[in-house]
Amino acid sequence: MSTSNHLPIPPVRSGLDLILSTHSHLLAGRRVGLATSASAVTSDVTPAVDALRAACDLVALYAPEHGITAHVADGAPVASMRDPRTGLTVHSLYGSTEKPTPEMLAGVDVLLFDIQDVGVRFYTYIWTMSYLLEAAAEEGLPLIVLDRPNPIGGQITEGPLLRPGYESFVGRYLLPVRHGLTVGELARLFNAERGLGADLTVVRAEGWRRAMWFDETGLPWVPPSPAMPKLETAVVYPGTCLFEGTNVSEGRGTATPFESIGAPWIDGHRLADVLNDRALPGVRFRPTTFTPSASLYAGHTCGGVYLHVLDRGAFRPLRAGLSTVSAIRSLWPEAFRWLESSGEGRPPYFDLLIGSGWVREQIDAGCPVEEIEARWQDELEGFDTLRQQVILYD
Repeated sequence: MSTSNHLPIPPVRSGLDLILSTHSHLLAGRRVGLATSASAVTSDVTPAVDALRAACDLVALYAPEHGITAHVADGAPVASMRDPRTGLTVHSLYGSTEKPTPEMLAGVDVLLFDIQDVGVRFYTYIWTMSYLLEAAAEEGLPLIVLDRPNPIGGQITEGPLLRPGYESFVGRYLLPVRHGLTVGELARLFNAERGLGADLTVVRAEGWRRAMWFDETGLPWVPPSPAMPKLETAVVYPGTCLFEGTNVSEGRGTATPFESIGAPWIDGHRLADVLNDRALPGVRFRPTTFTPSASLYAGHTCGGVYLHVLDRGAFRPLRAGLSTVSAIRSLWPEAFRWLESSGEGRPPYFDLLIGSGWVREQIDAGCPVEEIEARWQDELEGFDTLRQQVILYD
């Protein structure tokens, strides 16, 4: 790894930094396949592909949603290709298949996974990792997960657990919306709970503690997807991404995706007053106006609110997100709607995101968000007990 810039050593070192230094023996003499994206960089911002090409026999790349360069729009298929810069084959895991085929794994001795997650069940990179685990187990290949911090911390969990019948690529296994685990811990959980039996190694992130937010790690933030430009986006994302299941814009196509919420038919001042009267912890809602350049309501002026997180430790994004959905549903019942089913015979997309149908039904019935939250506490406590078996950090 280059140290030519003489950058200070950050308090946290990622799994990538460590496999290039103290754990290089794991790659010696092996042909390496790497599942990665632009967010995977060393502490001196060297891309994982470049750093590993210089350190081992890197023979293949595997691309998740948004592609190796993390620029492809959400939901858009990623094409397999030959990388014009390195000459390496890039196998798409977000197109015709989400699971690597035996042909994709031919000539590979060990698989690496290194992608920055954001700590939320419906962020799809963890499900790409789950398919890698399954394929590795089936093909008898070792899988090494290069761990990275959970950017929104590892102490708080939120939301209902995914229920049977609501599995999709925004949620395959039993997790709450905000799971409080790193990708390495999730890999351990998946491998154990699903009985996969994969030969799994996790290279821990040195120095990370569960109470740490990403901006306390000293590591560089590289947007892991086009609509995740900064840590502040990740902080609100567990709650405001739920608007993707409605006809309200979650701010895609603006400079503040997931922080700005609105629609052409919303009065932002009225909405902000209602939400601020609820005195939700750690957040204030400011009336705003925005015109998305892409996605829902592109080119149309939207009224709405901007979420200002004033105390991220007290802030609960699921509570804020569901409170905003509930307020809009109540204030503009004729205009608001849930998006249609995500496919023939499939649940609505909101249900896939939240992991069940009962939350949407309770909102329609006018149930207070506090009562909705109370219903998932028992199962959340059960998950917290389960995750204690796989945690790697204090």
